[in-house]
Amino acid sequence: ERQLEDLFVCRFPSLASDVEERKRFVRSLTQDKSIEELGQWIYYPWRKTLVHLLNREDFVEVRTNRNKQKISHAEQQTLSNKTIGIIGLSVGHSIAISIAMERGCGKFRLADFDTVDLSNLNRLRTGVFNLGMPKVILAAREIAEIDPYIEVEVFLNGFNAENEDEFLIGSNKLDLLIEVCDNFSVKVQSRLRAREFGIPVIMETNDRGMLDIERFDLNQDQEIFHGLAGELTMEKIENLDAASKMALLMKIVNASELSDRMKSSLPEIGKSLKSWPQLASEVVLGGAVVAWASRKLLLDLNMANGRYYVDLEKIIS
Repeated sequence: ERQLEDLFVCRFPSLASDVEERKRFVRSLTQDKSIEELGQWIYYPWRKTLVHLLNREDFVEVRTNRNKQKISHAEQQTLSNKTIGIIGLSVGHSIAISIAMERGCGKFRLADFDTVDLSNLNRLRTGVFNLGMPKVILAAREIAEIDPYIEVEVFLNGFNAENEDEFLIGSNKLDLLIEVCDNFSVKVQSRLRAREFGIPVIMETNDRGMLDIERFDLNQDQEIFHGLAGELTMEKIENLDAASKMALLMKIVNASELSDRMKSSLPEIGKSLKSWPQLASEVVLGGAVVAWASRKLLLDLNMANGRYYVDLEKIIS
């Protein structure tokens, strides 16, 4: 009943306080049916919970109502037909949830082989009861709880040579690939294949808000990573040792442009530090920035190829 009333107010905001009109509206929808026969019943097995929701069209109308007019109705319809792939569901978790909340696509493909560890909880929004859960399952469940009408495919083994075509093409080609994983080989291979298929790529590093946009949909001849490490191939990198891969990665992120604290952290990785330092505030900012950039790109709103910074130290300090 609450959702039906919300639907009425969304359609007739000037009549929001008119109780009789609201009741007539609800009666017009129910007609001869009982309230239990309306809409959809959604079962969440991991919660052992059944939820009674509006049907797809009405649900989406109400859930996106407060997006207007920052996202127009026509734009929302366009986004609902888009498919986004995300590789890496640590930083990617924040990105996926931000996009799902805005309903920035109608379908996700999520790839990550990793599970939730206690050290992830400084930036991954979940609780201790989910330790050991696959990160893709965690993200997929949260998306389903926000909006069960968004389709989600999960790739529990991450992005690899066996499933890359299924991930990028599948039943329909990705409209956008978001790559935010730690594996250097996956970074290279995913871009090479995305370029081959003309799929644009977005990467966010959550250091100084560095955002990379590679418009392979507009130019399939451009070098990956904006050519910062030359023309890379899998053959060139497959036999490189860890130090050589790190040297290439430093070229790609333009090490001189890293924050001072990130620069001081790099020599300590594998010594006094487990891995790259990441903060929840920077990861959440990255989720917002990528959600914004992906929406602009998918709506063809002049999102240019290049590297950008949303550096709070420079903007605010």
